[in-house]
Amino acid sequence: MSRKNASSIPRLMLLFALTGVAVASYDSYAIATGQPLWCPPPIDGCNIVANSPYARFFGVPLGYLGVVSYVMMFTLGALLAFRPFSRALRRGVLVYAAMGVASSICFLFIEITFIHAFCVYCLVSAVLTILLLVAAFVHFTMMWRRKGIG
Repeated sequence: MSRKNASSIPRLMLLFALTGVAVASYDSYAIATGQPLWCPPPIDGCNIVANSPYARFFGVPLGYLGVVSYVMMFTLGALLAFRPFSRALRRGVLVYAAMGVASSICFLFIEITFIHAFCVYCLVSAVLTILLLVAAFVHFTMMWRRKGIG
């Protein structure tokens, strides 16, 4: 496998992470300015979710944490694009992406169980975290199969 092929998946991860930064930044901007979120029909629970007591973690809005999380994933993806054969970096990206999916599952559970509303931005974020995990896993297994890299 060439270096070019090995770094194509991390570049895809950069795209997913950058999209996540944009989504979380919009949510954070709306929270910071007190503006309502635009929520496309039929999913119209964005503001219900954003104004619920579950929308903060130790007083910090989840949107802010999302920006930090996606910036971190973007940074890890950029490092992985330059060092696709780094064993520790590949494992770190895989673990960090798995933590993102676990967080999204928890947040969606809270929306279903306690808030009884859905936020389209949360759903987009959940899909992005799953895509990031899949990309990290594919990259990890590609390198693992390569003799001496796994």
